Amino acid sequence: MKWITRKNAKVDRVACPWLIRRFVDDRPEFLYVDAEKVMAVAEGEGAIPYDVPGVELGHVDGRCSFESIMVKYGLEDPALRLLARIVHGADVDADRELAPEAAGLNAIAHGFSLVHGDDDLHKLELETPMYDALYAWCQARAPAG
Repeated sequence: MKWITRKNAKVDRVACPWLIRRFVDDRPEFLYVDAEKVMAVAEGEGAIPYDVPGVELGHVDGRCSFESIMVKYGLEDPALRLLARIVHGADVDADRELAPEAAGLNAIAHGFSLVHGDDDLHKLELETPMYDALYAWCQARAPAG
C-alpha cells in the first residue's frame, strides 16, 4: 500500500511510517511531496494521506497523526500508548510537557531534519532503529494491559 505526506519530515512524519511498517502494513511505500501536491498525488497514486490538514490520519480531535493511526487501526498496546504520548509531546509544541522524553525526541527529530533536509526516506531509514529502541524502552515501562 502507498502512504503519502508532506516532505521535510520531522517528528510525526517519521514516527507514523515506523508505526505503519511495524503494526499496520508489512509492505508499505512512503511518498513525501510538496504540501500543496499531497492530495492530488494521493488520488493519482491511490495513496493514503497522513499528517496533512483535513485527513482522517492527521491531527484530529486533539490527537497527533501517530495517535490517529492508532485509533483507526485499533492499536491498543500499552507500550504503543506510552510511545504515542512521547510522539505527541514531541510533535505538538503546546503539549511538550506531556511526557518528559518528548523534548529529547523533538530535538533529535529536528536534528535529523537539519542534517538531512528533504531526504525523508533516508531520515526514515536512519531513525527507524531509534523508534525501535524507544518502543523497547516503552515496553519495559508500560503497565501491562
